[in-house]
Amino acid sequence: MPAGSLLCSAHMIASLRGTIGKTTPGSIIVDVQGVGYGVSVPITMWDDLEEGVVAQLHVSTYVREDRFDLFGFTDMQTKHLFDALIQVNGIGPRMGLELCAVPRGILVQAINEEDPAVLTSIKGIGRKTAEKLLLELKSLAEKHMEMFSTEAMAISGSRFDRDAIAALSQLGFASPDIMRALESLPSDLTSTEERVTAALRNL
Repeated sequence: MPAGSLLCSAHMIASLRGTIGKTTPGSIIVDVQGVGYGVSVPITMWDDLEEGVVAQLHVSTYVREDRFDLFGFTDMQTKHLFDALIQVNGIGPRMGLELCAVPRGILVQAINEEDPAVLTSIKGIGRKTAEKLLLELKSLAEKHMEMFSTEAMAISGSRFDRDAIAALSQLGFASPDIMRALESLPSDLTSTEERVTAALRNL
């Protein structure tokens, strides 16, 4: 096996480099010289990864008595964010992946406005969890701003419309898809109805 293709210790796989095979949304198999590793990734990264292409993933290994799971990320900043999020009480690996798929802009909006309600628009996050998560995000932003620097740090006029998020959620769309669709809308759309209509064209 070539050096660097697999870094591991007794209980940890730190990275994988191999051919990508897609299974169900959010799940891939990384073929490292004939050995297939099942890896869960944020749905946004799953969309971007190409079937049959060799890719390098930074891996977070999640070990418990009854499970051994691998979570992969194409950039180290997102891996660090994931590792920090799953340390928050009430945020498990699946929720951590969901949060990593949310555009950084909405996380920064919650931090800037000190408003946990922004986070409750994310599927599966209630008020109490959002309040704890907001405190953790604020602390992370103060210490590790690079985790949030992959997208614009200033929200300015392009705020997320919570009513639009709620409406699209009721239609059955996943939170990360909704956030990305709303984020890409032109700034001259002023009403929730206009945003929902335009977002539906992108979903």
